[in-house]
Amino acid sequence: MKTIRFLVVAMGIALMTSLAGCYQNKSIVQKHGQLSVQGTQLVDKNGKPVVLRGVSFGWHNWWYNFYNPTAVHTLVHDWNATLLRAAIGVQPEGAYLYNPELAIRCATTVVDAAIKEGVYVIIDWHSHDIVLEQAKEFFTLMATKYKNSPNVIYELFNEPDFEEWSDVKAYSIELIDLIRGIAPQSVILVGLPHWDQDVHLVADDPIEGYDNLMYTMHFYAATHKAELRARSDYALSKGLPLFVSECAGMEASGDSAIDTESWNTWVQWMNQRNISWVAWSISGKVETCSMLIPTAKPDGQWDSQDLKEWALIVKNQLAIDN
Repeated sequence: MKTIRFLVVAMGIALMTSLAGCYQNKSIVQKHGQLSVQGTQLVDKNGKPVVLRGVSFGWHNWWYNFYNPTAVHTLVHDWNATLLRAAIGVQPEGAYLYNPELAIRCATTVVDAAIKEGVYVIIDWHSHDIVLEQAKEFFTLMATKYKNSPNVIYELFNEPDFEEWSDVKAYSIELIDLIRGIAPQSVILVGLPHWDQDVHLVADDPIEGYDNLMYTMHFYAATHKAELRARSDYALSKGLPLFVSECAGMEASGDSAIDTESWNTWVQWMNQRNISWVAWSISGKVETCSMLIPTAKPDGQWDSQDLKEWALIVKNQLAIDN
């Protein structure tokens, strides 16, 4: 009898260990499934809060070589990213308005790879101006292709610069209606005026009548500090769901010393409020916010010598928090 009891207990322990191992091996999307928004919180298929953290690729029109499956694999498995962002440039030469085929290829390559790796991915219309008809064309293609994918989040307008909220709001509603008609459950990110800084103004006049919307707030830690956090806290208190779809540790120019103290303050602030964030960016430009040295290969096989200070900070933060 003792032998039989021992075998039963041993088998039970082995089964529990196996199940635990299977759960641990699940991807972030397998664990959480289709995301939605409850109040100000991003939640998973079971209604439990989810915080995603990851990295944005740089403008596709300049850094298209980095838009490849091996780079995605590295960011997921080596950097511990649970979220990636495909920044599909719109206006500059070589961007969507000039070469939509390249833009679509870059977007789908990263999204397909992210789906294969089991992480969430933002399709970002990386524009500073309203370009409605081309945005409709682009999001029709993307939503149709990925309408059944729980991985995909749509970002309608990277950083409106000088547009008024009334114009951005009207533009956003047209695109929300379009996407909702194709992919009704998807989470959609809405951009805000003045480089995603005017969260307090938008909180007083949000888009109404739609589920699963969040609003993007961007910060660069050496420039944006307590005032923007206060604006954001006001927006949260008014019920505006926030998503930091772009952030970094230097000045807003992207090219200054990293303010580590301010960055750490921002990270703590986001963690306390369960706010998801994406760091900018995977590119090889000679500037502080570009994470890779100019000679880094695009295939993702990067060692420590390929990574600049900002990359090491982000990689370390993702290892701690994800």
